[in-house]
Amino acid sequence: MVWRNQSEKLVLFKPQVSRNGTSDHITEFTHNGESRDIFTSLSVVAFSPCAQLPLPRTEEFSFPMQLHVVYMGGRPQEDVSVASKHHAMLHRVLGSASAAKDSLVHSYGRSFNGFAAKLTQEEATRISDKVGGPQESDVVIGLLDTGVWPEHPSFNDSGFGPPPAKWKGTCMTTNFTCNNKIIGARYYNSENSYYFGDIPISTRHGRTWNPTASTASGVEVEASYFGLAKGIARGGVPKSRIAVYKVCWAFGCSSADILKAFDDALQMVDIISVSLGSGWPDDYLDDPIAIGSFHAMRNGILTSNSAGNSGPFPVTVSNYAPWSLTVAASTIDRKLVARMQLGNGQMFTSRYCQILYNGAMSSDVVAGKIVFCEALWDGSGILLANGVGTIMADVLVENPDYAFSWPLPATLISPEDGKIVLEYIKSTENPTATIFYSDAWKDAMAPTVVSFSSRGPSPISPDILKPDITAPGVDILAGWSPLSPSSVYYDDERSTLFNIISGTSMSCPHASGAAAYVKALHPNWSPAAIKSALMTTAYVMDPRKHEDLEFAYGSGQINPVAARDPGLVFDASEADYINFLCKQGYNTTTQASHRRQQHLCQHNTWTSLGP
Repeated sequence: MVWRNQSEKLVLFKPQVSRNGTSDHITEFTHNGESRDIFTSLSVVAFSPCAQLPLPRTEEFSFPMQLHVVYMGGRPQEDVSVASKHHAMLHRVLGSASAAKDSLVHSYGRSFNGFAAKLTQEEATRISDKVGGPQESDVVIGLLDTGVWPEHPSFNDSGFGPPPAKWKGTCMTTNFTCNNKIIGARYYNSENSYYFGDIPISTRHGRTWNPTASTASGVEVEASYFGLAKGIARGGVPKSRIAVYKVCWAFGCSSADILKAFDDALQMVDIISVSLGSGWPDDYLDDPIAIGSFHAMRNGILTSNSAGNSGPFPVTVSNYAPWSLTVAASTIDRKLVARMQLGNGQMFTSRYCQILYNGAMSSDVVAGKIVFCEALWDGSGILLANGVGTIMADVLVENPDYAFSWPLPATLISPEDGKIVLEYIKSTENPTATIFYSDAWKDAMAPTVVSFSSRGPSPISPDILKPDITAPGVDILAGWSPLSPSSVYYDDERSTLFNIISGTSMSCPHASGAAAYVKALHPNWSPAAIKSALMTTAYVMDPRKHEDLEFAYGSGQINPVAARDPGLVFDASEADYINFLCKQGYNTTTQASHRRQQHLCQHNTWTSLGP
């Protein structure tokens, strides 16, 4: 029974009920603190969209088990079994399917949504949190990329219940096992081509790497890169689920496979994350990601895309379709630096770059020494010659604003500082240097868009701002496949579960996680509404630090917390995007692949020709 006071606050009555039945004397607590004997043996847990019901303490009652009614609003609109959804919620709270089955008494779904279950007060409180708060565990993020390493601690499913009742996806189990965190996995290789490092017919990572899944959805875990950047790592929405669609291999990513992955994902996931892109501009109807993301939009799914790594040159942005979210990469307030000191006391500092010369090296000369090089390579030459480190100065690489993981201690300095080092070497018969272990420093200038992040405007529709937003994509600590090399040296045999990565491939899953977070709070919002919430609430970037202004950072730095309640959203429908294509000069024939209904563009109006 529920009373409402004058302020419309929900007040709960809690009769005493035990697992073996009701007590002989049942007391009802009224809204003013009084009590009276009643005959009903039911307590109601009710929720409104605006208020979450406070629950009494269990010590007020003499029996731990009570029958609770969980009211969840109007009749569910989705085509799923209501009883299965309620059972799944109980499973997540109680920890087992059998306990959920024993607890569930009634499921309501014909005219309203809710269920009755026998619960302890603690269990009822946990149910209250799940119903009254965002349903993050019901959100499924689909990732189109190079696969995933399912045994990684970031994908531990401890505490996860069964997949959401809506999930009807597939787990291809060749060399791969799904769990309640990674609930779906598929792989595609239409070329039937496998190179060294690939694991054939498997969704599992080979020596190709990608840390996007842990960035978007990984659970909390202790992490570091060989002790560097040590701390707790987690994804944007740790309670969300993952569906992996492996479309990329050592040879690249096939357009046919990308389209098939979209086709399989559209009925299954809530957000699609695509850290892929073409190196050249394609028309919307020739771009598999633009086509796939359009149909995702039609199905109520927002696609988050990488802006590309071809910056800082203008008109290089990729994935510029207006119905998708295009994400640039920006710095975070931690930068990784390497310090080097010459024997004469001069100190030099650079971003953490362990870069070595690759060439014919004599171990008699190089062994045990730090080598000064005026070139940029992967370090294999000095490594194989038993060198212990290198100092690099390359005229083509000056003051990089991102770090690398390389196989030996090294530092990359400016060409000007390189001249100072060379003069010191020539000035003494026994030049010495010390390369210190890399440090994590506070970056007071962050966030700034990194140099490699591709810039707008859009090469196809320059009147549509691209990129849309920027997100962290520099020196990101993220999950790593133990089969992948731990540095840029491909034959580096060191194994690690985490690495430090930079790229718009890393900023994209940050935005995907933020979109999933908003989707959990507002499950009925359209893709355009979610995109609008992220863009209108973004942190304002400092234009003095960015020559390209909005063509570098879009609407600003992503702010997921503010996006929960943007105050105002700018929505858009399929018809709006069709209208956009029409005004861009696309005709009826070319639009056929992009529409649900057949339309004609006549004098900037739409005419429906039927279903």
